[in-house]
Amino acid sequence: MKTFQLNAEPRTDLGKKAAKALRKENKIPVVLNGGKLIELKDGKYEGTLLKGEKVVPVGRDGKAIITTDLVVNFADIRKLVYSPEIFVIDLTYDGVTKKAVLKDIQFHTVTDSILHIDLLEVTDEKPVVVEVPVHVEGHAAGVKAGGKLFLAMKKVKVRGIYSEIPETLLIDVSALQIGQSIKVADLSYEDFELASAKELVIAGVRTTRAAAAAATEATEEGAE
Repeated sequence: MKTFQLNAEPRTDLGKKAAKALRKENKIPVVLNGGKLIELKDGKYEGTLLKGEKVVPVGRDGKAIITTDLVVNFADIRKLVYSPEIFVIDLTYDGVTKKAVLKDIQFHTVTDSILHIDLLEVTDEKPVVVEVPVHVEGHAAGVKAGGKLFLAMKKVKVRGIYSEIPETLLIDVSALQIGQSIKVADLSYEDFELASAKELVIAGVRTTRAAAAAATEATEEGAE
């Protein structure tokens, strides 16, 4: 994946009122999730927290993760949000830099403006799930026969180590005949796996009126 440089600032003033004030300044609240599991002692974390960090318990076995409340300028994150590409983010704040990927974006239901962004910290050890754009390659045999190629999924969920996840998922459609399709279950890769439902159709070739008419005509001629 390509790398996106993003600078942020720790956010300590939380709540809806504070978030609304930030948006008026063209700033977006961000939460960095994930990272390594930490051990709690008697329900407490004995380490040192940076600005914006807080401990979030995970389950009931005395483990937790540290999430970080941040704020970024809209101008700095705009190209990340409104891009068909996927990125690994070099997120720098309070003198540290961490790797992250885009996890979720909350938009205003009326204005479609960005309300909140969730990022997920990534490492070389822990797999993550991201949506990867689909690109088809090859000229389908069914298209040559008069059919029409369709792309049912523009993105597919992929699970793997972030450094092994491709920028795009190339799907070879050369062998597809009219009426045939490629499903998630039909594909497998060495360095990562597909996490979307296996029965979902990614791409296929459907018949057209012209192809159907040609097939009918050929059948009638054969009957004669």
